[in-house]
Amino acid sequence: VFLMMIAVILIWSLAPATPSGAAEKLRYSCSNQILEAFGMDRINAFTKATGIEVDVYPSSSKSAVYRLMNDFSDLAGSMHGLYYRDRQSGYVEIPFCKDPLAVIVNDHNRVEDLSREQIQGIFNKTVTNWKEVGGPDQPIIVVVPDRTTSAYNNFEDMAMSRREVRYDYISDKSSDVIQAIQNMNWGISFITQAAISIRKGVKTIKVDGDTVSDVGYPFFQTMYYITKGKPAGAAKAFIDFTLSDEGVAIMKEKKMIPVTQ
Repeated sequence: VFLMMIAVILIWSLAPATPSGAAEKLRYSCSNQILEAFGMDRINAFTKATGIEVDVYPSSSKSAVYRLMNDFSDLAGSMHGLYYRDRQSGYVEIPFCKDPLAVIVNDHNRVEDLSREQIQGIFNKTVTNWKEVGGPDQPIIVVVPDRTTSAYNNFEDMAMSRREVRYDYISDKSSDVIQAIQNMNWGISFITQAAISIRKGVKTIKVDGDTVSDVGYPFFQTMYYITKGKPAGAAKAFIDFTLSDEGVAIMKEKKMIPVTQ
């Protein structure tokens, strides 16, 4: 019996080791807005091109960066750039795309155009009926994403000039506002325009005559990759793919504006 045990140990010790890098994976914490805008198209194309699997954790931009900082992920996708203190600590931000922050309403709403002043009035509740802005005699239902999301904070900065946002309903994540507006004939909200490009029942509103496709449209968000130090490994491969011809083609297909380095 003793000799048999020795033989088993020898066989086990001589067995070839499993290659540690056989199935490389990227842990990617991603803003809900970015994931909704791109879907899985870019991730699937990346895996097909490189063989690297991607584990995606959708969250707010703030949570995505927090997970990176605490080693729960290798790469963060954020709708907000880094704070100065984080850049000083060695974190790196890489802008890769710009997309309009669209004001959205239900398709049933015949209002097509709002001025910046009207938008501010609607979202601080000094304008409460659609008839005040050329629409039907119906109450305006204001829906916003959670106050911790980049969509909310960017809208507050760009559209409201830091004036208080008042609302009727608030969603847990930014992309949930799309479904809310699909179900509310007289609702209004905001989200990155790429997130609604294939959705039915929702349309974007012109701002001072400019559509989300016009150069003069006033509200744009920038999408960033955040890394801990200089990009390396699977994270660098994903960033390189995003900025490659194939990655840029995916952005343009979704009517986003690639940011060239």
